[in-house]
Amino acid sequence: MPFSLPRLRAIFPGVLLSLTLALAASFVATTQGGPAVLYALLLGMAFHFLASDVRFAEGIAFSSRSILRLGVALLGGRITLAQISALGWHSLVGIAAAVVITIGAGVLAARMLGLRQRFGILSAGATAICGASAAAAISAVLPRYPNHERDTAFTIIGVTTLSTVAMVLYPVLARLFGFDATDTGIFLGGTIHDVAQVVGAGYSVGHETGDTATIIKLWRVALLVPTVVGIALLVRFIPPSETLEGDGTATKTPPLVPMFLLGFIAIVGINSLGFVPAWAGALMGDASRWCITLSIAALGVKTSLQALSKVGGRAVGLMVFETVLLLTLVVILLKYV
Repeated sequence: MPFSLPRLRAIFPGVLLSLTLALAASFVATTQGGPAVLYALLLGMAFHFLASDVRFAEGIAFSSRSILRLGVALLGGRITLAQISALGWHSLVGIAAAVVITIGAGVLAARMLGLRQRFGILSAGATAICGASAAAAISAVLPRYPNHERDTAFTIIGVTTLSTVAMVLYPVLARLFGFDATDTGIFLGGTIHDVAQVVGAGYSVGHETGDTATIIKLWRVALLVPTVVGIALLVRFIPPSETLEGDGTATKTPPLVPMFLLGFIAIVGINSLGFVPAWAGALMGDASRWCITLSIAALGVKTSLQALSKVGGRAVGLMVFETVLLLTLVVILLKYV
């Protein structure tokens, strides 16, 4: 059984370590400001020496994968179909198109820069959808390859850093572009990577802007489902050598629709039907945040700082390009479409 007593004993030390790091990251974020997931990743990397310790290895692996998937599924507690439909088809289609174009361009740019196309999918998906959460979800369905954890950690650091910069800079840009309160909300929700930074930027402008930005962002979060399913289809039906330049190692075929995405869809459906009271939705949102923070801490433990330093400037340039492209596409949508 997956949760027999011996299994629980095996994973307990690693899960406890990951939880301790997540609590420390949350404390730092609360007292000093900043994103908890980034602190969790950095704190985890400081304990990389424990990754090879057999007492912690199984629990760290469980935390970085299974608990992560639970956290992504619980994101559905924030979303209802009524919230999404209230945005209107023009905004929904436009934002979806910007997401698709950004991911496609990221994959092509990665290939042109001599980087793995898998890294292009990972970084572009994180940029286009919902930051660290999307990076973690996409990483979970990509076939494992050398430096898989390193690329995921680098993407989380990059997308969180860029999102924090955007939280400060983009409200100023919105004023320069002459956007009204609603358009500013669409702009912020459609371009900033992480949910927390969208909320911070939106409500720093005003209540109406904050509400609009949050709903637009949740629409992007909802696009995580078709995106991850599309990636799972790609790696399932097309040989790696023809799609994502396989590395010669055998990988387990991912499920057609990962279970955590089915959970996400089910929770959105139940929430949309009104069966989830407000307190339960808030509880799921908090649980999702904690699960993701804990899993990112575990990922940090598995990540070598020395390996991370070898990613290189081309990867940084790729993520900046993806961020600027998404910004440009949303401005075009608001100004000219």
